[in-house]
Amino acid sequence: MIPAHVPDGPPLTYLDSFDIPVLFRNGPANKPRRQWRTAKHKAWAGSDGFPTADGWYAPTTTWREIIKAATEVGRDVTPHLQNQPRYAHGELVARVSPLYAYLGAHPVEPRHPVPGAKGRRLTWNPVYAHGTERSAKNAAGYRLGMTMTEWACRSLLGLGQTEHLELGGPIPALRNTFKDPKKMLPDLWGRHEAEELYWLVEAKGGDVGLGTLRKGWAQLAAGSKVLGAHAHRTVLVGASVRPGDDLFLTVDHDLHPGLPPLPPAGSGTDDAAGPGNLEDHLGDSDDALIGAARAQMLAYLALRSAPASQVRTVPVPADRASRHRRSGLTTPLEDDGLTFAMRADARGEAAPDVEQHTLRAGIRSMGLDDFLSCRIPGTEVHLGMSRKLFAACERLHEEDLAIARRTPGLRAEDQPAADLELSDEAQEEQRLTQRRIFREQQEEARPRLRPLLRDAYERGATSNWSDLLRRPQEPVLDLEGDESLLEAATPETYLAVSRYDLPPAHP
Repeated sequence: MIPAHVPDGPPLTYLDSFDIPVLFRNGPANKPRRQWRTAKHKAWAGSDGFPTADGWYAPTTTWREIIKAATEVGRDVTPHLQNQPRYAHGELVARVSPLYAYLGAHPVEPRHPVPGAKGRRLTWNPVYAHGTERSAKNAAGYRLGMTMTEWACRSLLGLGQTEHLELGGPIPALRNTFKDPKKMLPDLWGRHEAEELYWLVEAKGGDVGLGTLRKGWAQLAAGSKVLGAHAHRTVLVGASVRPGDDLFLTVDHDLHPGLPPLPPAGSGTDDAAGPGNLEDHLGDSDDALIGAARAQMLAYLALRSAPASQVRTVPVPADRASRHRRSGLTTPLEDDGLTFAMRADARGEAAPDVEQHTLRAGIRSMGLDDFLSCRIPGTEVHLGMSRKLFAACERLHEEDLAIARRTPGLRAEDQPAADLELSDEAQEEQRLTQRRIFREQQEEARPRLRPLLRDAYERGATSNWSDLLRRPQEPVLDLEGDESLLEAATPETYLAVSRYDLPPAHP
């Protein structure tokens, strides 16, 4: 007899789960010949660093986790959006739309099945395979490479927030060397707290062959030479896929012993951000708070500039510990029975004529918080965040505006008219110089920012959304939910995707 505590109903399944074959090895080699299907894969048990043994693994992830990576990886464009925050929506569209446009899913039967695997893997869809020109394929491969590299390093391996290396790298004294335009350097760097190492990371995507990987390894070697005596790991991620085949990753890596990482400028040794997700450590690390706010500025600008009719707030449990990193960065809310139960209780207590502020006070007394959310126009992705993180982002945005206003050369109106005739390469170099100046100013302001953002973060807990948004009306509190959405949350952010717009499965 089935035990009485087992629910009398079919198990729920959600079609946004995929298996991603990953091959770990200690240096680039030839593309494995369909070993993503034929090799005996190990089950992925989760890790705060590299697995103890190289070889094939088969972790399972969600589309939400992949989209989370897509929205947060790459060049920080927010310095260019200080006066036009609405254009943050366009950048977010650019980051996720190639994935929606060209990725599909198909069922697979590997020769050696892994327990718990979903039997679905990502691939290029027929639009990519049969109707896409080479330049668009190259662009899609770049976005795929950056996204899956971010996913592998952060969701699988516990790396902290990544940053684009073009802004100068992890060591202030080496900043000018990292910015040498003559050097072919890797894409990203991050700090892995559990390993106590800097990571230099290069991303490759598309039909990734040995020549492409060797080029990436050379870029990592150049970055490693600059970083020199400081302990670091070099990581080369190849996100490889052909039409009709499975998306799989090769993760080539090397360890370089040396001096321990330096703390952020002006911080004490007791202000370490901790491993993995910065949001897990916002209560005890001011630098983690600055990093998390910086990482979410694009989402903040999108929320800040969204029309009132397009924003809503969604209830999630106020206990952040329930959403700390376990596997991946996000917690799917359909797996969180506490969220469902608390939402049901809140709906039961809500009367049709209750005012919004009374309703919010009621759900907060029940242990729920409400995160601001909006759909990114042109996508089926919904992003959101807590009022505490929103308040910290708002304070950081104010400081960034002040930097732009007081720093010569950062405003477009400060540029001579002749600059409009510059070549594309010269304009790109000019914009890169502006971003570097901006980042240097931000780092110089870090000691002063710590108490300012901490105060804003704490005050945000009791602030009304109407005050934070500087609007007379509170956004609608959505207690009914939307059955078409698959939701996920981190300690301070929210993400949802439409279950009807996931990568379609091919028979």
